[in-house]
Amino acid sequence: MSDETFESHRPALLALAYRMLGDMARAEDMVQEAWLRWQGRRAEVDTPRAYLITMVTRLCLDDLTSPRARREESRGDRLPEPIDLRESGLDRLELLDQISMAFVVVLQRLTPAERAVLLLHEVFDMSHDEIAALLGKSEAACRQLLARARQNVTAERRVLHTSPAEHRRLLMAFVGALSGEEQPLVELLADDVVLIGDAGPDGGRFGKVRNVGRPVSGHKRVAAFIKALARQRVSPPAQFRERTLNGQPAVVAVQNGQPVLAILISVADGKIRHIFLQADPDRLTRLGAMS
Repeated sequence: MSDETFESHRPALLALAYRMLGDMARAEDMVQEAWLRWQGRRAEVDTPRAYLITMVTRLCLDDLTSPRARREESRGDRLPEPIDLRESGLDRLELLDQISMAFVVVLQRLTPAERAVLLLHEVFDMSHDEIAALLGKSEAACRQLLARARQNVTAERRVLHTSPAEHRRLLMAFVGALSGEEQPLVELLADDVVLIGDAGPDGGRFGKVRNVGRPVSGHKRVAAFIKALARQRVSPPAQFRERTLNGQPAVVAVQNGQPVLAILISVADGKIRHIFLQADPDRLTRLGAMS
């Protein structure tokens, strides 16, 4: 089997690793390690797809047991890296809603084993006995993991079916309301809206706005936080640029030509359900310089 066999599966493997880890650089490392092992195999493989999916999943699970990963996983403000699917080579994938920021955030709230079972069963259509062999668990245990993962994901499914036009309309209304009165902003938000702001592992604040270490819940609290953030004076002023990130409309704040904040939302029933503010410099580097 030639390198073309591996390359034909690379986008799916990269998407799997990204959804497991929430970090594209680490995902690429996992896929590169899988490629090296593929090159070094000593026997032919009857089912390359299953073989490679199993390998990448195991590499990701091993990575998630490291002390660094456990610290990252325990952070309440942790957000995945926002990615441009075209630049990452993932725009050819089907089921792009399963790589949206809202869905990847939900995945990150699952345990690594729950995450793996859900992705392997629902995205890659692997059977319970195949997953059990991969994880070294019983089929019954894998079914329980899947049931818990589905329970957590089901509540978020409704945010994954908003049209791009409606999504963009609410996003741009949100950005436009940042410099205005608080009440119009409140009216865009669902009563149970949740804001997650990731300022990086050493962050905990956005500029002079403190106490960012856990999600902010409720439309009035979220609106007050956003307005406090918008009132800060930065020099030079940030410019907002529209982007498509994780397959959905997004806005990136740019300062001195560099991205300093990515704004993504999820939408349900005509209101903003989640606000994701990614300000970790290490997780914005792939967005590149922006004029």
